[in-house]
Amino acid sequence: MKEYIDQKATAFKNQLQEVFHALNQIVEEINNEELEQTAREVSRSIHEPFMFVIVGEVKAGKSSFINALLESQKDICKVAPSPMTDTIQQITYGEERVEMINPFLKKIYQPVEILKEISIVDTPGTNTIVDHHQEITERFIPSSDLIVFVFEAKNPYRQSSWEFFDFINEEWHKKVIFILQQKDLLPEEDLLINSNGVKVQAEKKGMANPKVFAVSAKQEQEGQKDISGFQVLRKYLEDNVTGGKTPYLKLLSSINSGQQILSRISAGIQDRRKQYELDKAFRQEIRETLDQQEQKSVKQVDNLVENLLNAYDRVTLTKLNELSDGLSFVPMVKRSFTSMVGSSKSVKDWLAELQNELEKGLNKHLKDKLQEGVVDIADSIQNMAKIVDLKIKNSTTVLKDNHEIFSDIAERRANVLKDLQETFSSFLSRSENYYDDQIMGNSNITPNLAAGGGIAVVGVILTAVTNLAVFDITGGILAATGLIFAGFSLGLRKKKIVRSVREEIDKGRIRIDEEISEKLANYIARIKEKIDENFQRFDDLIEKEGKALERLNAKEQELKLQMQKYETEITEVLNSA
Repeated sequence: MKEYIDQKATAFKNQLQEVFHALNQIVEEINNEELEQTAREVSRSIHEPFMFVIVGEVKAGKSSFINALLESQKDICKVAPSPMTDTIQQITYGEERVEMINPFLKKIYQPVEILKEISIVDTPGTNTIVDHHQEITERFIPSSDLIVFVFEAKNPYRQSSWEFFDFINEEWHKKVIFILQQKDLLPEEDLLINSNGVKVQAEKKGMANPKVFAVSAKQEQEGQKDISGFQVLRKYLEDNVTGGKTPYLKLLSSINSGQQILSRISAGIQDRRKQYELDKAFRQEIRETLDQQEQKSVKQVDNLVENLLNAYDRVTLTKLNELSDGLSFVPMVKRSFTSMVGSSKSVKDWLAELQNELEKGLNKHLKDKLQEGVVDIADSIQNMAKIVDLKIKNSTTVLKDNHEIFSDIAERRANVLKDLQETFSSFLSRSENYYDDQIMGNSNITPNLAAGGGIAVVGVILTAVTNLAVFDITGGILAATGLIFAGFSLGLRKKKIVRSVREEIDKGRIRIDEEISEKLANYIARIKEKIDENFQRFDDLIEKEGKALERLNAKEQELKLQMQKYETEITEVLNSA
């Protein structure tokens, strides 16, 4: 039967080794040194004997307890009035010798029969002040299979021991039993009170059905075995630990430790994912803010263009009326004849002056309004940047740089966010980031608003008018008959000229609308793009985080299912044994 159990347990060990290899890979990917060491220790311990870890305060009688439990004829663990255990001592089966593993751990090999099934780890006191003891002891806990808390029977309420119990119970959910050592120093009624007190304290801390054993190592070693309490303890250990069950219990304990490591990773992944989702939402909020501010700025552009076109309409209408009046028969004849004697301007001079006045009027009214409007839009764009800057400063951080698992990820994110804040603050303070040569440079928004808005038609006017034969006065005074026909001809040509000019003015209006709207919209889009470019590193971080989280979560879920599967199978075999 024992051979069958050993073979079956060995098969499970080999299968679990693969699972723990995958666990180690995840932990290495996480790059958390403490967790890496813990995972390696748990993985290594699969092939080691069932491990008792003895914990308790200095002078609680741990070493005496171990010596009595092993029924050794000599002190395997040294006992002295002052604290002697200044290192962790792992007592295991083998030819008698001592092996120093490192300055804080030594292995003691003893040919004691019970050590074939179990190994015992004697730890420094939980209240010790020696450097590294607490840290080393805590690292040993994940690989343990049974935690034995040793208290002084007369005072089992010391704070350091119960704080250490919290660490074991909350973080690793290890199987624990309580030992009230030196019971020979306490009256029976007081011992009962303290035993019940330990049970109540353990239950308050969430432990179901705590096991408390009162023993006296002194009585055991003096041969008073019937009253030492060790018989009851050994019977419990035989029924629940030894007696052929240790290989399976060891495997279940290792699975439990692996599950706790996975649980810590899972909790870390949840924190990391929460931060990831918050960062995605924050980034989306930035994009929406930029879009909203862009829409507001574009609306400002629409209002500006409307004001420009109203000014354009007023100026062009005035000059169009002047042109129409000036092209009437009597003013034209009068201007033609009086220009011959030098008393007034010629038709060409009048038209050139009309052109100049129209150009000046358009440039003055339109450029002034345009310049004011562009400044307002630039202010709006700068306000867009200020809103974004405020949102960056108020972004939510969940994953702190002191996170238990993902402190390096949190630190990397913090650095990216800090860089974003500094870069954006610098961007915000530089006015050149809102300057655009195409809008505010020497060329302004158009080289010549008037030229772009209808004054080019002056050439049409000049050509049409100077081509009128009636005004081509090179052969003297026109005859009366000629004037009659000239008047009729001019009336027809005037309508055509005014209509042509109006059409060109309308085309110019459309050009102003399209050109200014397009250039200002492009200006807004360029500044928005400049603002958004500041988030490139942050965007890269979010993209990498999303991929990393999906990969980690998939591996964590797969390992979780595998451990649950083996836990069920081993439990079934153990229950049927």
